[in-house]
Amino acid sequence: MTTNDPIADMLTRIRNANTAKHDVVDVPASKMKVAIADILVNEGYVEKYEFVENKGFQDIRITLKYGATKNDRILSGLKRISKPGLRIYAGKEDMPKVLGGLGTAIISTNQGVITDKEARRLGVGGEVLAFIW
Repeated sequence: MTTNDPIADMLTRIRNANTAKHDVVDVPASKMKVAIADILVNEGYVEKYEFVENKGFQDIRITLKYGATKNDRILSGLKRISKPGLRIYAGKEDMPKVLGGLGTAIISTNQGVITDKEARRLGVGGEVLAFIW
């Protein structure tokens, strides 16, 4: 299946798997998705990710993270901000804060795909890809 917005597809798959309390979710691999998965792991929203082979193509298998029980979700929300039809950019001065700094914004900059905190530290702006909380 091809999709016009592969990042939104990835976020939706993770959101659906999290809601259904699955342990792992597979998404087709790309450099951008690997960078996003890397941020999800580093920020502590998911356990880990690894590459798996699927009919000759590479997939990213993301292992979801829960609290003491499966009802205690670590990841409570994912939202795509910049869409192919409406790109959203933020300068270094107006970098968004998710839930007053409790969440994370994923920003695509000339320094690569980084979090809003990292973008503030580096003093760069870019395209606001998604919010996670």
